[in-house]
Amino acid sequence: MPLSMTKAGEKNYIKKVGGKAETKQFLENLGFVIGGAVTVISEINGNLIVNVKESRIAISREMASKILV
Repeated sequence: MPLSMTKAGEKNYIKKVGGKAETKQFLENLGFVIGGAVTVISEINGNLIVNVKESRIAISREMASKILV
């Protein structure tokens, strides 16, 4: 299921990071790696605030849909 469809507060584990090579590299640099834990904190104007590797990061819904949990 895409990260964009998960409920706020649920801890999930990343199973796959999709998209083009540049997109995958960008997300991996932010900490979105396979097996890593990620939690959606909140949604603001379609963007998601997520907690990954002890950091809070804002990503677009489009970007979140490329991360499968």
